[in-house]
Amino acid sequence: MTALIEPHDVPYLPRGVRLQSDRVRGIRVLQAPERAMQLDQIGEAILTELDGTRSMDGIIAGLAARYKAPPEQIAGDVRDFLTGLMERRMVFVRDAS
Repeated sequence: MTALIEPHDVPYLPRGVRLQSDRVRGIRVLQAPERAMQLDQIGEAILTELDGTRSMDGIIAGLAARYKAPPEQIAGDVRDFLTGLMERRMVFVRDAS
């Protein structure tokens, strides 16, 4: 079953999960206990928006403004990416409504 992220949900990195720079390889990595995930520029851009206070709508609006793209175009990619991380228990969400 795929988790559905609502516009008012606030995604965040749970305890033990962090965004790291691998200076030797020059890449960004999402690290969790006993696993790591190499990020591309899109994944890094999305995860740097997670501050634990902004809702999905706020994150999408921020990315749309930063990259001068329509929010509708960005929303699907952000939701798909974060849903995949939720299924791996690397991102959690809380209801802000």
